[in-house]
Amino acid sequence: MDGIIQGLSNFRGTVFPGQQQMYRQLVRDGQQPQALIIACADSRVSPEHITQSGPGDLFVCRNAGNIVPPFSQQNGGVSSAIEYAVVALGVRDIVICGHSDCGAMKGLMNPEALGSMPNVAAWLRHSHAANRIVCEAYPEGMDPKERHRALALENVVVQLNNLRTHPSVAAALAGGKLRLHGWFFEIESGQVLAYCGERGCFVPIDEATSVPVAQAPAARLATPEFAGSHVLAAE
Repeated sequence: MDGIIQGLSNFRGTVFPGQQQMYRQLVRDGQQPQALIIACADSRVSPEHITQSGPGDLFVCRNAGNIVPPFSQQNGGVSSAIEYAVVALGVRDIVICGHSDCGAMKGLMNPEALGSMPNVAAWLRHSHAANRIVCEAYPEGMDPKERHRALALENVVVQLNNLRTHPSVAAALAGGKLRLHGWFFEIESGQVLAYCGERGCFVPIDEATSVPVAQAPAARLATPEFAGSHVLAAE
């Protein structure tokens, strides 16, 4: 704790004076973050650090396993953060960011290790679909490290699917006001992979001509009879 207090003292005495005008402007003008990032609570994964963002740039929600519970009427911190970011702040992008060596995914692979952590075990039920995919759609006898990596990647895709169940997200996508992104941060290399919805796979961001998008705003066909609704083209 001593190091944290020292850091706080350094910020207050050395850093803040040079940035005081910026913070005052953020209070005066309010926040206008570029994106909502839903990331893991892992202490090694800092969205602000990875993206080199400053105060006011990102609206961040972190939890064990970068999980997004499917929408329900029961109030929850993640659901509230999503709704506020989309409706009140008008963010145009939402990123779900998983990472390598994720402890939550290790717990999902070894549920017996969660015997003394019933709340964690209950929380991870929102990732069971990812575990089922890896168990049934991937080769048997995978190396444990490769299996863990596959699970963490599939979990990002599962959480993107859960995210779409939220009415605020669905409406913003349909209205062409929102894009969804799935990222995977490799702690050991610093590389970030992005899920490409068109190709159905993760690709390194630094090797792509443009940042892949998991889901772009929906292209909607409006007609006099069905203005603003999805219309199936005749076969």
